[in-house]
Amino acid sequence: MTMTISMSSATLPVCTRMLSNLSHILAKAEQFVEAKKIDPTALTTYRLAPDMLPFTRQILIACDAVKNGVARLSGIEAPKFDDSETTLAQLQERIQKTLAFIATVPAAALDGTEAKEITFPAGPGKTRSLKGQDYLTGWLLPNMYFHITMAYAVLRHNGVEVGKIDYLLGAQG
Repeated sequence: MTMTISMSSATLPVCTRMLSNLSHILAKAEQFVEAKKIDPTALTTYRLAPDMLPFTRQILIACDAVKNGVARLSGIEAPKFDDSETTLAQLQERIQKTLAFIATVPAAALDGTEAKEITFPAGPGKTRSLKGQDYLTGWLLPNMYFHITMAYAVLRHNGVEVGKIDYLLGAQG
């Protein structure tokens, strides 16, 4: 017997949980900076490779993947954020603003969008189009997971005591 899952249940709880876990990981970074008395820009500007975006952009893009993806699927206007965050506290605010937005999106706005045509930016000057379910499972969620994973990796590489349980369960772990 196969079980179906709605677009809303595959989107809202998953994105909420992962952004909440990201907030938890970021809180550990804030504690690390305070305990070690280090300049927080050592973390916020860090990149694992020269051609990789820095930690701050990983957080912003993870939030944008969720915010814009949920908006595209639901047909609701996404809030505009000015991408001026530079501090750990401002990054926490960005996550909270994103969570607050997706909390306002009704499940009914997402359900039934499996076949909806979604056209979205896919790099400088490029767009792609996918059906709603393919967009969710092949673009929105992988993009969110990728950037949260990169943020986690930057923190872990720099000595912040985060582990797999922080990534998977956040404060619940």
